[in-house]
Amino acid sequence: MLRSVVLLALPGVAPFEFGVICEIFGIDRTATGGPGFDFTIATADPGPVRTSLGFTMDIQTGLEVAAGADLIAVPAHEITGIDERYLQVIREAEARGAWVLSVCSGAFALAQAGILRGRRATTHWMHTDKLAAWYPETSVDADVLFVEDRKVVTSAGTAAGIDAALHIVRKEHGAAATNVIARRMVVPPQRDGGQSQYIDAPLSASHSDSFAPVADWMLQNLSSDLTVDQLARKALMSSRTFARRFRADMGTTPAAWLNRQRIIRAQQLLESTDLGLETIAQDTGFGTAAVMRHHFLKVLQTTPTNYRRTFGARASA
Repeated sequence: MLRSVVLLALPGVAPFEFGVICEIFGIDRTATGGPGFDFTIATADPGPVRTSLGFTMDIQTGLEVAAGADLIAVPAHEITGIDERYLQVIREAEARGAWVLSVCSGAFALAQAGILRGRRATTHWMHTDKLAAWYPETSVDADVLFVEDRKVVTSAGTAAGIDAALHIVRKEHGAAATNVIARRMVVPPQRDGGQSQYIDAPLSASHSDSFAPVADWMLQNLSSDLTVDQLARKALMSSRTFARRFRADMGTTPAAWLNRQRIIRAQQLLESTDLGLETIAQDTGFGTAAVMRHHFLKVLQTTPTNYRRTFGARASA
């Protein structure tokens, strides 16, 4: 179980990416059902740490706290002149099987430490060509929000770090805990995509409240066979206009959005109840356990039974 998290504050650290890690792992949300983490910020030379925007942060904890941490997080930073002491922390974390997370250009520290050799990885689109050229033994994917390869998670730029960090929380603490954090941050708990470990076609957050009433109604009626025509009538639009505007506003088709919500609801039921698979499939609108299994395999690369085995007992504990 993921408990201790150490965030490395390298010289030239980017404040936003730094803040993403602090927001997800540094806030105690146990009172609202969220996970609690032993969160520490560390730097090689305790004292002022210069950020990429020119101001400094006073970090008083050295790198010795990283020994034994369950997760080492590396935010965006200057990609050259990386202190060997940070690289050693990263190597030791990977060697003992801890999670290692990079956000944006933080991937360069992981690559220089040698732990991306033979792994898939990503970084900000502005740097993917450079990462691939400098570290040819790393398979760089420029078209995803994040990649997990054997507990090493690299993310694309800026907000993709949220997706990557929430992915780790989901793997370690389950969907319910992840949703607590996501609701607090007002972000999707998991943006959609082709596979569980990386995301090709992310859902964007809604740009307005125009579809909020319809989306809420869809969530309340997941077990029903909802059609575009029915949803369009609910939104007082033609079917064609509804489908076009929904995609523009929500970032995906009504069917894809609905399918993702059904999967999330099924995950919650698998974690928190003893309901049978057929009952959960009916309650979430999949109809049958076989259909639900198909969608779990396609999106999460696991079966409902295996998901319950991994997260159900943990949620009960």
